[in-house]
Amino acid sequence: MRDPVRLSAVQRARRELPVAPLSADGIARLAARLLDAPMAAVTLVDAEQEHFVGGHNLPASLAGAGHAPLAYSVCKYIVSQDHPVISGDLLGEQSRELREHVLAEQFGVRAFAGVPVRDDDDHPVGSLTVLDTAAREWTGEQVAILVEIAELLRPAATGISTRAVDTLDSAALLDSVQEAFLAVTPDGIVAGFNRAAQQTLGFTAEDVYGRHLDESLELAYDDQPIGAALQRLFAAAPRRPVVRELSVRHKDGHRLASRASLSVIPSAGGPLACVFLTDLSGETAAQELADRHGSFLSALLDSLSVGVIACDDTGRTVLLNRALREVVGWSDEEVPADYPAWVDGALRHDDLRLMTWQQTPMMRAFHTRQTVTDDVVTVFPGHRTRTFASTAQPIIAGDGRRLGAVAVAHEVTAMRRAERFRDCHRQVEYALRTATSAYDAAPDILRAVTTSLNWPCAELFLVDEATADLRSAGHYDATGAAQDGLFGQTPSRGQGVIGRVWQTGQPIWVPDLADAGHGENPDDRAHLRVCLAHGIRTVLAVPVRDGGTLLGVLACYAGAPEFHEDLLTVLLDGVAAQIGVYVALRRAEQLTRQLTRAQDDFVDLVGHELRTPLTSIAANAELLAEDAALLDREHQQMIRVIGRNAAALQQTVGTLLDLAGLDSGHVELTSERCDLAAIVSGCVATARTDTGLSIDVDVLDASPIHGDAERLRQVITDLLSNAAKYSPADGRIHVRLDTGDDDTVELCIADTGIGTPAGERARVFDRFFRGSNVRHHGIPGSGLGLSLAHAIVRRHHGSITLDPNQPNGTIARVRLPRSSPA
Repeated sequence: MRDPVRLSAVQRARRELPVAPLSADGIARLAARLLDAPMAAVTLVDAEQEHFVGGHNLPASLAGAGHAPLAYSVCKYIVSQDHPVISGDLLGEQSRELREHVLAEQFGVRAFAGVPVRDDDDHPVGSLTVLDTAAREWTGEQVAILVEIAELLRPAATGISTRAVDTLDSAALLDSVQEAFLAVTPDGIVAGFNRAAQQTLGFTAEDVYGRHLDESLELAYDDQPIGAALQRLFAAAPRRPVVRELSVRHKDGHRLASRASLSVIPSAGGPLACVFLTDLSGETAAQELADRHGSFLSALLDSLSVGVIACDDTGRTVLLNRALREVVGWSDEEVPADYPAWVDGALRHDDLRLMTWQQTPMMRAFHTRQTVTDDVVTVFPGHRTRTFASTAQPIIAGDGRRLGAVAVAHEVTAMRRAERFRDCHRQVEYALRTATSAYDAAPDILRAVTTSLNWPCAELFLVDEATADLRSAGHYDATGAAQDGLFGQTPSRGQGVIGRVWQTGQPIWVPDLADAGHGENPDDRAHLRVCLAHGIRTVLAVPVRDGGTLLGVLACYAGAPEFHEDLLTVLLDGVAAQIGVYVALRRAEQLTRQLTRAQDDFVDLVGHELRTPLTSIAANAELLAEDAALLDREHQQMIRVIGRNAAALQQTVGTLLDLAGLDSGHVELTSERCDLAAIVSGCVATARTDTGLSIDVDVLDASPIHGDAERLRQVITDLLSNAAKYSPADGRIHVRLDTGDDDTVELCIADTGIGTPAGERARVFDRFFRGSNVRHHGIPGSGLGLSLAHAIVRRHHGSITLDPNQPNGTIARVRLPRSSPA
């Protein structure tokens, strides 16, 4: 932390960052937005204090003074480790210093993630940190994004030198130049003086730096002081260096005749006159160097990875670096003279509204004299749509005159696309939630996808359940033009882009249809021609799945060759997954409704079609039984069988109707104070008599409850009957009644019978369901007893479950509230 080289770098960064073209506040705001954090800070830390050079939503009591003691800093941890540092919850950290950190105690900060900010020599001078007032997990991807954003704070990334010519006063850019160099402000103050100038003129940098020319070098043009010539130079601000012959005083007093190459360059601290001096005693060398000076500053800007554009005091474009020319594929010779007219109609706001030349960030900064930060979308014919984060600021002379404006643009296409897809997922979710079917939701889903991609068209295909064919479920076309033959095709499995996704279940990306060949069959070739005729150049198709089941294909079409294949595939896979889950749930709901309807129809059939004939059969069997004495034994047995089976059927029908009434709410229950312990004891006594099995009873709580005594007796009787039916002759049944939790009572009936298979316990309360082990043992039954018990307990606002009884058997557990529910 106290390394003098690092501290010197911190001081230099404190001068540079506040006036850099890329606003430190804007970078902090970008970091907070991308990591979904409420606060962010760009700070520099020396041996004593933390200095705030940029921030987003920071408390005024923390950053208002522009600096804070190191006790308030987390930047110190990042700089000292020279590595990203994160904390998901300060209050949960093992270190007492972190748990009791001032940020947590005074400002409510719970989590932070920070990465080092470095200078050109890779010294850690500070940090870019995002802070959250809630505990959270920081992902590796979020830290990687923060590292990329921090790179924008390096002096090389800003694209423009800072106060005076601090950047030019570096070993890399000045002392490596073999010619004498000095930089002068419009007021004649020397702001730069390299080593070669010291050797040529005898002065040291301390002798001249910050002093007026007339106090030391005494530059003269046409035997007159240089002041008037400098004013003309700054007023003209020529794009190319101006070569003049000057005289300059050597430290020993004699004057040197020199050839000077003079240029005016914009800087964050104002325009500077850059002067390269050549001793005319070396005439040949001077001629060669003069040719090199003109390209020096251009090479400096052309080496940047960010785009830079500048205008002069009339608003005329005077500079366009290589990175910006490459946006539309221009070489140096192809840059048009009237650049604003050439890009007319190709620039858009972030919502794709047309952006006029006067609305561009550079021209807004030129006219308003304020720093402007905005996104610019480029839509050049034949080129992919790209988004640039642009920061522009005016170039103002020391006397307040407007010299022009400069803008720096950094491509953020992938970043913005990911941000838009967050909103896209929410729109897709809403469309699915409010639609009656996937076909109904398709237009809104596809509109959200095409808007997020800035692509013109999309189509959704779904597999038809009846025919297993892949058919178009809907499409969206943002252009509004006639699209005859583009949509509504019926794909063939394995043919064309859609058919191959259908067959393989894998995404397919075609970056440029013009280079994709002519297809494998006439239908493919015809559809390819239709796509190209409508300006479609890129196709991305992804499968719509539910687990391993392919349910459809989502296809999107772009009007220009596109890149970012992996990113776009991941984004569309997310949308396809939403659609797949929705389609699967809808189909499951339809199947459930069909099964429920079939059961209801069956109950209606039993109730209305069987009840009346059964009643007649039972009545006639009873009449025959009264006269059975006149018949022989065989006929008497037949009459008894008819009566017994008719009664069994009547009981099954009655149970079904009773169950249907309980489920629908048509059968009312009588809620009254009843003694559950007495009911249990009575049912156990009857079961002992009927079954002859040994039944143990533990009644640990005799408190009364509110309920329907007859219905509760019916539940207990059925559960005891089940326990006896599925237990061996020497089996035992244990009944326990006890106070449960939360003002409830719990009844447990445990047997030592054959039990219930673990995979079937969730279905034992379904109508007509009988366990596989029951069927294999040949034990008779209708599969309605537990369904009826479940319905009665549920109407009492209780619960009933079947649990395994070790080592074998079943525990039927009934939980009932003590009081009557509202």
